[in-house]
Amino acid sequence: MFLIVGLGNPGSEYVGTRHNIGFDVVDYLADKYNIEINRIKFKGVYGEGFIANEKVILLKPTTYMNLSGESIREIVNFYKLDNEQVIVIYDDISLEVGRLRIRNQGSAGGHNGIKSIIANLNSDTFPRVKVGVGQPKHDLVSHVLGKFSGDERSILQRTVPAAVEAIETIIREDVKESMNKYNNFKYE
Repeated sequence: MFLIVGLGNPGSEYVGTRHNIGFDVVDYLADKYNIEINRIKFKGVYGEGFIANEKVILLKPTTYMNLSGESIREIVNFYKLDNEQVIVIYDDISLEVGRLRIRNQGSAGGHNGIKSIIANLNSDTFPRVKVGVGQPKHDLVSHVLGKFSGDERSILQRTVPAAVEAIETIIREDVKESMNKYNNFKYE
């Protein structure tokens, strides 16, 4: 079983923002595999289904970004999952829009959602799919809580499906294979 977590903030005012790209990827997965994300528990909203013949849980924490780890810890403890079974998708300002980076471990890199997950799992080892949202020109908070431009949205129409393919590769094969296939591409 895999827990696939998209990071973001709940509420209509955050829909389409850079910080919610994790939610966007999980929504795309849900649509592709006909998984309804409608159960409320574990400080989040989730649904269950199958990808590549593996049972998956798609989770969108409703704790707000900075407390995402609380939601993940609850569901990991309930299902007795290992960290290797937890795939986290989130925004990365160090990557330009159209780039993905898959990692198996590492620091939070200043991302408060990842800091929370590392603290709650007591480990920095879990698969991640980072989606580039570009560098802020001025203020970090207004950048990540801001919406994508029209040009960026058109790039994301190819980047989000590629992120889904990277997740599918992690499930079917492993993280290393996903890294080999998706870390050096730019989707435009």
